[in-house]
Amino acid sequence: MQALGDPTRMAIFERLERGPLAVGEIARGLPVTRSAVSQHLRILKDVGLVTSQRAANRQIYRIDADGVAGLRDYFDRFWQESLQSFKHAAEKSFKDKSR
Repeated sequence: MQALGDPTRMAIFERLERGPLAVGEIARGLPVTRSAVSQHLRILKDVGLVTSQRAANRQIYRIDADGVAGLRDYFDRFWQESLQSFKHAAEKSFKDKSR
């Protein structure tokens, strides 16, 4: 999650959401150099959110579905725990008021 906390990495990740792209295509329109985009991609790849594959003389990057599934699992657990805490607080409040 920390990797996506950086606005540039989040923008790169969101561009890849539309489909696989090469570094030059990702960098187009971003306020950073292609070299900086490559560094951000390396971080996203290291944390398992992005994969790459060589196609001729280019690296093509895409979102790693397994990495995204891990994020989804984390947020699902977080959401379930939050809902359980809310339920317990509401039930306690209801019991306290009905006494």
